[in-house]
Amino acid sequence: MIHTILGAGGPVGNALTKELLENGENVRLVSRRPIQTTGNTTWVNADLKNYQQVVAAVQGAKIIYMCAGLRYDKKVWATEWPMIMQNLINAAKTTGARLIFFDNVYMYGHVPGPMTEETPYNPSSKKGEVRARIAENLMGEAKAGNINASIARAADFYGAESLNSFYDAMVLAKYAKKQKAMWLGNPGSLHSFTYVPDAGKALYCLGQHSESGNQIWHVPTAPALTGHQFIQLAAKAFNVPPKFTKVNKLMLQALGLFNKSIGETAELYYQYQYDYNFTSSKFEKAFGLKPTTYADGVQQLSQTLFKPV
Repeated sequence: MIHTILGAGGPVGNALTKELLENGENVRLVSRRPIQTTGNTTWVNADLKNYQQVVAAVQGAKIIYMCAGLRYDKKVWATEWPMIMQNLINAAKTTGARLIFFDNVYMYGHVPGPMTEETPYNPSSKKGEVRARIAENLMGEAKAGNINASIARAADFYGAESLNSFYDAMVLAKYAKKQKAMWLGNPGSLHSFTYVPDAGKALYCLGQHSESGNQIWHVPTAPALTGHQFIQLAAKAFNVPPKFTKVNKLMLQALGLFNKSIGETAELYYQYQYDYNFTSSKFEKAFGLKPTTYADGVQQLSQTLFKPV
């Protein structure tokens, strides 16, 4: 069986690749940038906006994992995500392969309680509107019986090599260098973070269980903590004082004048100002896969990815 990862080379794609290889699977890595291969992997160059390239890249695959991300720009998302999703849907129809789409929670918008797979879409941002539209398109095709597709959703990441997580970049990386941390939004609010290795395990698990098809799944994620608790955990792991600076929306917008990616985060500030409580009990009960605790995850990262120099 060939497992094909679209958007290979990113944090989640790498975590999934590791799981697949450790379990003796054959993996096809699809990306625009070359990726070093091993005995059980092959690399294919493809632009996901090009349907013919997508179809060629997934030929012979039994399972397609969509782990790609786009440039963090609402205009890019509005034009490219619908096109890419339609290409994925058409490729799944043509090949008959199962499609597992790795997703975020932007489409839920501000949720005053726990986020579950049943939470209605009520986006509070332009990016959330795009994610709602493409998710509805995908699951509409699945419910109609045209394809076999699932959505695997995660909360904000931590443990990503690329430092595209604010907890990684603004807390763990800072404490590793004995610098003061930064916390985005209200440190008294709850927040959930999905450990990247857990996301890889979850995607592999879904791929192994055909009964998971045509459903939405929240990948295993530890119960939400407050920002203050996350700061304390990190400070303990790195043996530094729990000092941090709060970053509010005005500061974020000011920083965005010099860094467009940071500026693009401003429309999602509600996620950091209010409780962001992501739950994954459906997945955990169905497959018995438990999330890494935050204490264990941060401790592991303090000895590996963010090992003090």
